[in-house]
Amino acid sequence: MIRTIQRSGTAFAAVVLALLAAPAHAESGWHLLNMPVGVTELSKKIYGLHMMIFWWCVAIGIVVFGWMIWAIVAFRKSKGAVANTAMVHSTKAEIIWTLIPVAILVAMAVPSARVLIDIEDARNTELTIKVTAYQWKWQYQYLGTDVAYFSTLAHESNSARELQSGIDPATVPNYLLDVDNPLVVPAGVKVRLLVTAQDVIHSWWVPEFGMKKDAIPGLVNEMWFKVDADKTGRYRGQCAELCGRDHGFMPIVVDVMSREDFDAWLTARKAAVKQAAAAPSTSATIS
Repeated sequence: MIRTIQRSGTAFAAVVLALLAAPAHAESGWHLLNMPVGVTELSKKIYGLHMMIFWWCVAIGIVVFGWMIWAIVAFRKSKGAVANTAMVHSTKAEIIWTLIPVAILVAMAVPSARVLIDIEDARNTELTIKVTAYQWKWQYQYLGTDVAYFSTLAHESNSARELQSGIDPATVPNYLLDVDNPLVVPAGVKVRLLVTAQDVIHSWWVPEFGMKKDAIPGLVNEMWFKVDADKTGRYRGQCAELCGRDHGFMPIVVDVMSREDFDAWLTARKAAVKQAAAAPSTSATIS
């Protein structure tokens, strides 16, 4: 019995030491087990809150299980300990073990409330995009401009997913995670998304952004993100709400550009829209 307890105590201590040493070796695998940090302002705040709660739980576990193991070892029968069957009441003890959890909950609740308020604070956004979900694609509309387009599963993935296509999915880059027209946003800019749907409930989710928002018919939900200025690149997500038999075939891809590249892209898109709008009237005039 004693050897079992000692081995359990040694194993518990090893786990605690590994957890304490983990932050120093984040690149060696800890980040694969833990929540990702993300590339946005909110994702970092959420990660910080997550780690704070995690270490609080670790500390509570050390105190509770440490005290339990000490009591088991120190007051074991072989040392002559005798169970006290008499009920012992202590008002002071009850007050202490009530106040301590309350203090811990308050210490957790205050920073949690701050992060929740930040998540809902969409003020001072510089770019607003309406996201409309369909079975099974996304539509992006840049409000204040005429730029709007659909984003659907990339042709290569769509062909490979078909039965008896003869295409090995392993040969398709980013299989089922690529689209024909990604959402394009600037880095270092607070972007607001107005998320809704036209048919059934969907959910817009990009893991690296740390945010997910349901797209509900007849309702407009709001979310925002601000990608770090040095985190340009391509980020992938998926619909996170079961929306029908092809639910797994409506991925999300976001291209994060520098502000200058985004302005150039948006200008080109606006020019293409104007050119497309002018083409029918020109042909009608010639005829």
